[in-house]
Amino acid sequence: MSENAVGSERSLWGPVVLLGRVLFTAVFIISSVNHFNGNDLAYAQQAGVPLARLLVPASGALALIGGALILLGYRAKLGAWLLVLFLVPVTPVMHNFWAVKDPMMAAMQMANFMKNLSMLGGAFLISQFGAGPWSLDARGRKS
Repeated sequence: MSENAVGSERSLWGPVVLLGRVLFTAVFIISSVNHFNGNDLAYAQQAGVPLARLLVPASGALALIGGALILLGYRAKLGAWLLVLFLVPVTPVMHNFWAVKDPMMAAMQMANFMKNLSMLGGAFLISQFGAGPWSLDARGRKS
């Protein structure tokens, strides 16, 4: 690869990683609202979540804070671990497609389960690689 190609690839790194952070965190930040307005509480209670009145807002806080930290690129690795802490219990408990009898609902829950696994993978990557060059974490650091 020529040096010019490497340089132009490198020049896209900041904006591409920032866009990735925005897209990755949107689902956590937007959906966290439902953890506080009661919409997700009934769903969690129906799914048999113990202490749902406590755990639903707590999981919303994990999603909101973790998503915001990654979005801003401030302590993004910590934010990623908060999302891991959110996703690990929520994924099998709320999207247990293997226990759903209705084929359409089972397919929908499987899609949500797989989506969460994908987001878990993204959170693990961010927990190790951080927020990239266009972030608050990168302030004052040489690339």
